[in-house]
Amino acid sequence: MSDRFRLTLGQLNPTAGDLTGNVALARDAWQAGRDAGAQMVALPELFLTGHDAQGLSQNPSSQREVVAQLEALAADCADGPALALGAPWGEGGKLHNAYLILQNGKIAQRVLQHAPAARALFDPAPISGPYAVAGLRIGSPIGADGETGDVAETQAETGAELLLIPNAAPHLRGAMERRLNHMVARVIETELPVIHLNMTGGEGETVFDGATFALNPGGKLTLQMPAFDTAFAHVDLERGPEGWRIVESAFAPQPEALERDYRALVEGLRDYVAKTGASKVLVEQAEGNDTALAAAIARDALGAENVRQIDVPLSDNLHAALRDELAALGAEVSTETLTPPLRALMLRALADDAGEMLLTAQNKSAAAMGTVAMSGDFNPVKDLYQTEVQALCDWRSNTVRAWMQGPAPSPTPDTEEARAEDAILRILLKGGGNVDDCVAAGYAPQSAQRIAERIAAAKTRKGPTAPGPRLKAETA
Repeated sequence: MSDRFRLTLGQLNPTAGDLTGNVALARDAWQAGRDAGAQMVALPELFLTGHDAQGLSQNPSSQREVVAQLEALAADCADGPALALGAPWGEGGKLHNAYLILQNGKIAQRVLQHAPAARALFDPAPISGPYAVAGLRIGSPIGADGETGDVAETQAETGAELLLIPNAAPHLRGAMERRLNHMVARVIETELPVIHLNMTGGEGETVFDGATFALNPGGKLTLQMPAFDTAFAHVDLERGPEGWRIVESAFAPQPEALERDYRALVEGLRDYVAKTGASKVLVEQAEGNDTALAAAIARDALGAENVRQIDVPLSDNLHAALRDELAALGAEVSTETLTPPLRALMLRALADDAGEMLLTAQNKSAAAMGTVAMSGDFNPVKDLYQTEVQALCDWRSNTVRAWMQGPAPSPTPDTEEARAEDAILRILLKGGGNVDDCVAAGYAPQSAQRIAERIAAAKTRKGPTAPGPRLKAETA
């Protein structure tokens, strides 16, 4: 029995619903592992279908297609390392979140998620035991199963020598620290080395941040892959008197909080554009930090040559003519009321004519208080309060990174009024507070009442909004 094991980790970016494309990525990863002399190649949770392919997971014919794709992939990868990847798995009339191990031309072993996260599509399953690859017994708590100790401890007690935890964990503020704390806890409980393998890339409003890492017993970090980038890592394990240990490898520097947020917005926009089949975007040329930041994100994501920014001047004659037409129909409309929808119609027509995706640029503060926004296809700043937009504009205007592709924005300074508004909004929106709570926190009663009334009025007329990258949990 060998005392050395090489594991290739694929921190990759699948596309929801694209089984053929995802299989091709898996096959490339397997080839990279084979070339590196690996005994096993591992890919993240739900890699085959992509994490957000809900309809695909639940459709019986699609479930059969999943099995067919897995069997064909196993046959293609028979002569070389084992290949482990996540996929939905139908069994006994139930649908499970599974981790499949392809060996010797077949689906040789499978692990089922024990306790799916709240609101997940999948059914719970009994705790799966470890599986063996080239003499190494591996336990794989899937996704949420790695956040508590039950599955990992059971797998350790039944012979696991390594914990490989495949995940599709999104970028949310503070999530990386929580993730690391969970994995340290698994190491302490089991006294086994742990690898947390994460997905990267954007899918809808979710951005998976990668940042795969590994820990040895005692909690020592032995591998840190980059955040947000697709990457491979060839990880060596050696067996000594105390069991298997991970050999120290590369340590990619990790971005600080503001850079994490900005990078998530860039990756989210890039993949939303690419995965919906577009290549170019249109952004309105307007004053303010929202538009400045949205344009900077778009240029960094797509390249300046794929971003068009235009001003939409509306003449007094056009306003007058439209007001007259509406008046003839019995509707009295002011110029202030008429301008936003007119601009939106013109931008939509220009974008559609050029085959471009139309970006909205409206922050969370403005949306909560009912400010009318253009209806676009995607809103890169949707999950940012106005002061957070300011902070990211300032950061981007003073920062240079190799992955940036466009000029920096020119931010306008924030104001005491904006800071106070955001603080009140956080109390009312995030904390579930009321006007009295705002006053108790030191804010003017008139300001708190005005903002509360605007929030209430906005809720009564709230319509569909453009999607945008999610940076905070739903209650934040």
